[in-house]
Amino acid sequence: MDFSLNDEQKMMIATVRRFIAEELKPLEDEIENQGFLAPEKAQAIHDKSKELGLYALNISEELGGGGLSNLDRILCEEQFGHTTDILIRRAFGNIYEPLLVCQGEQVNRWLKPTVAGERTCAIAITESGAGSDAAGIKTHAKKTQINGKDGWVLNGSKHFISDGEWSDFFLVSAKTGEKEISMFMVDKGLPGFVVGKDQKMMGIRGTPHLELFFDNVALEPIALLGGEGQGFKLAMGALNVVRLAQVGARAVGKASHVLELMVDYAKERQQFGQKIGDFQLVQQMLADSAIEINAARWMVYHAAWMLDQGFDAREQIAMVKVHAAETLGRVVDRAVQIFGGMGFCKELPIERYYRDARIYRIFDGTSEIHRTVIARSVMKKGAVLFDVNR
Repeated sequence: MDFSLNDEQKMMIATVRRFIAEELKPLEDEIENQGFLAPEKAQAIHDKSKELGLYALNISEELGGGGLSNLDRILCEEQFGHTTDILIRRAFGNIYEPLLVCQGEQVNRWLKPTVAGERTCAIAITESGAGSDAAGIKTHAKKTQINGKDGWVLNGSKHFISDGEWSDFFLVSAKTGEKEISMFMVDKGLPGFVVGKDQKMMGIRGTPHLELFFDNVALEPIALLGGEGQGFKLAMGALNVVRLAQVGARAVGKASHVLELMVDYAKERQQFGQKIGDFQLVQQMLADSAIEINAARWMVYHAAWMLDQGFDAREQIAMVKVHAAETLGRVVDRAVQIFGGMGFCKELPIERYYRDARIYRIFDGTSEIHRTVIARSVMKKGAVLFDVNR
């Protein structure tokens, strides 16, 4: 494998990095202090991103997106880790891959407007009794007649739905049989669809996490995405990409940014007449962080490469999810230690990074669940999960 970046990739990374530094990072403190991103500022960074061709990078050019390969997208996602979640969502879009199975009238009603940034979508899988167990949902849809056609009536609830406040429609997983799960595109504002409270979090300030309630919500036949019984497959496909990009790559980017801050501080801060970077125990924390970040980075790149080659990368992505998330947790913990009292102080962003990092080991499947997936695969396939010669 050739791990060198070509000129186009280097230019792409530089453009994204510059946009984040100039347009997004100046807004971070305001979001942290206020707890939200002002709509006019969200619109401004949205418009600037679109002008630069940075919106919907994961969608094909034919549909109006950036048309990036999985690896190229990962290179950008790593840079996304340098700033706050809500700013990434508004500036670069959050277009979930299940929308790509839209057909006929669905394309113009939901897919194309979302890629164009005219509509915003959130994915609604998680329920109070079904977190990592995405198949354990209780929300259900029953067939009925809508305007003389076979439609659906949706009942149930969802929670922890990221970006729910900004979104005007949702990809909702629901049972359509005893074990069958389907996915529906549900517009906000439909009768019986109630948006509940924003569930406040200890980190990732500014990104709303809403409760959703469905009380006999009538859905037209066109709302069904991908056919009956395809919902679980669509949900797992979406989560696989999220785990690699929004967890794995962003965790690497965030950890890299924190390490840069640690190094700068270790060079400047003096105690006992010398820079703290001269103390061996501080050096060990820096070295361990660099080793773990680079290991996580190559795991992310390898999984993205596998996807581009058409290989099944589910086990590799599970390993990425665990290692990258836990690496980020260890790196930010060391950062607090190196910065000392100032690392625990809100005057610096270190304590915010510490809080934000904690969720990475929980959302999109806990570390414990993914370790179970990996262990079962090892037991079934042997110690070598992937061999290009087989």
